[in-house]
Amino acid sequence: MSDQYLGNMLLKRADVQHNFTKEEVEEYVKCRDNIIYFLETHAKIVHVDKGLISFDLYPFQKDLIKTISENRNVIVKTGRQVGKSTTTLGWLLHYVLFNQSKTVGILANKAATARELLGRIQIAYQHLPKYLQQGLREWNKGSLELENGSKIIASSTSSSAIRGFSFSCILLDEFAHVQRHIADEFIRSVYPTISSGSETKIIIVSTPNGFNMFHKYWNDAVEGTNDFKPFKVHWSAVPNRTQVWKDKIESTIGEDAFRQEYEAEFLGSSNTLVSYEKLQELSYSSPIYRKSGVDVFEDVDRTHSYIITVDVARGQGYDYSAFTVFDITQIPYKIVAKYKDNLIAPLVFPNIINIIGKKYNDAYILIEVNDIGSQVSDVLHHDLEYENLFSTAWYGRHGQQLSGFVGGRRDSQFGVRTTKSMKKIGCSNLKALIEDDKLLIPDYDVISELSTFVSGGDTFAAEEGANDDLVMTLVLFAWLVDQQYFKELSNQNIRSNLYKNKLSEIEDLTTPFGIINNGINQEEYERDVEGTIWTNAK
Repeated sequence: MSDQYLGNMLLKRADVQHNFTKEEVEEYVKCRDNIIYFLETHAKIVHVDKGLISFDLYPFQKDLIKTISENRNVIVKTGRQVGKSTTTLGWLLHYVLFNQSKTVGILANKAATARELLGRIQIAYQHLPKYLQQGLREWNKGSLELENGSKIIASSTSSSAIRGFSFSCILLDEFAHVQRHIADEFIRSVYPTISSGSETKIIIVSTPNGFNMFHKYWNDAVEGTNDFKPFKVHWSAVPNRTQVWKDKIESTIGEDAFRQEYEAEFLGSSNTLVSYEKLQELSYSSPIYRKSGVDVFEDVDRTHSYIITVDVARGQGYDYSAFTVFDITQIPYKIVAKYKDNLIAPLVFPNIINIIGKKYNDAYILIEVNDIGSQVSDVLHHDLEYENLFSTAWYGRHGQQLSGFVGGRRDSQFGVRTTKSMKKIGCSNLKALIEDDKLLIPDYDVISELSTFVSGGDTFAAEEGANDDLVMTLVLFAWLVDQQYFKELSNQNIRSNLYKNKLSEIEDLTTPFGIINNGINQEEYERDVEGTIWTNAK
């Protein structure tokens, strides 16, 4: 019976015995113990100009191999065409060849890309000497399985892609180019599972693509707040890339594109509401705790005042229902908590708002009521009896204005409708608040959404594939702080006077407790015409 796998003379099928020579045993051990030697001596790669060639590693590639080998989780930020994927694929080839029962997932932004990466491993594998190969049990475009029990599976990046598998190692290739909601869902569902093992590995490799999950994981790795080891590759680390080469490429694609694609800098989208320079300055922090989907950055201060702005979605997995809690006690205002969920039902959402509103000193609440937001405000007011709901009314040519709280005017309505003019004012004010450092934003998700909140025609909105639900809560807040009623409400002296007046009203409404004369134990006395009091002598 042939020892070939499905007639391919370059591949060895499973369960084929090989009689090793002494030299082959020595070479096998040397390759097992020295991955650099193995790759440079036996691995083949496809060069764009030269075709199939030996894999001669650059110095930075050797450093990357060492970093991956010595660290459990690694995140790699590089420019384009530096050989980052080829290097990590070489490490994976060695990993499955010389380790038993390892399951590797190659995940990319597209399934076709993941299969192409697996194809590179397969090219290198089939050009190995037979004595270095493991026998094959499975070999196709989407996976391969070796007789030592190790396997590689290629798929797109999604939580469902790896369901049912117990992975020893996952490669996330071009993770910055995975759609944001998919990347968020993947990390939430997969990372806790794979990180629960003691030897499991995650390798994230990508060229930057704005402020997204890759950006967050890279910054956290640099700051040492997660368990990833950062590794950066500059374009100049590749031989023959000189200043002349840089000038030529930069003149073709432009300075900004070169900075992102080759300098590996994080740049936001073009035409963002907040300037790129300001977005670069914004720094985020981790919440002090998370509870029921709410990220809390500062706990309540009983002496402070708070406002919550709410954007409502239908809870069908598309847009997110979101709210943001602002401390308005003093300028700069600051975000102290936020909530974001794309599955919560509109009938359940008010309960969470009610809990957080009461927690933050019965915070004032402004709800966007264009679609089903009125349903949320109705439940809050009528069913949950929440009183501090802002209302709006139409004031002729002045348009929609904040009119106080529910019941302040007969023609007032719950919440605010996002009109073209209202959004224009809110966006303009938000830009000023952020760029003038009058609004502090500690939340990564908000900063990420701001980086894709771009101009489109005569308005601003999230670019395709991104969300702007949290940003819209900021737009509501920025519109709110420009309202005269808010300025009066947030004035420290006015608030103090309102508080004193309220106490005075309570005192006036309370009947004072009088003196009861029961005629017992009273001293007998008389007052003469001159006002002198005379008492009886005992």
